[in-house]
Amino acid sequence: MAEAEEPAKSSKKPLIIGAALALVLGGGAFFALYSGLILGGDPTDETAAGAHGGHGKAAESGPLDVAFVPIEKMIISLGPESASRHLRFEAQLEVTPAYQEDVTLLMPRVLDVLNSYLRAVDMAELEDPTTLITLRAQMLRRVQLVTGNGRVRDLLITEFVLN
Repeated sequence: MAEAEEPAKSSKKPLIIGAALALVLGGGAFFALYSGLILGGDPTDETAAGAHGGHGKAAESGPLDVAFVPIEKMIISLGPESASRHLRFEAQLEVTPAYQEDVTLLMPRVLDVLNSYLRAVDMAELEDPTTLITLRAQMLRRVQLVTGNGRVRDLLITEFVLN
């Protein structure tokens, strides 16, 4: 009978070199992305300098580079199935000072979108205190759509009373 040929053992050397090379390249790519070398944007950007503790424009200007536009008190009537009859709502919009006048001019649209949204919210959601964060985020997004991108930073709820 013919002698059985044993298959030649393949070397594990290329596998080890490939794995080591993948780790080194992966680590390098992670570092480049994390440190902002790739897709990091402008290093003089205010948000990047402030977030990394740098001495950019944001660190110099401090928290006083903000203006507030009040939203007049709104009283929203609730449906007949609710235990409460009205929702009293008042808030302030945190804006960049350069856009304060623009946002003030758009206040009728802001009031309209907030009134429409609050009337459409389910009564169970309004009565649940844990959903206030979600409601606030939804209202902020709607206000940002009405006023334009980058004009309104935050929505600060100063009164939210069901009675």
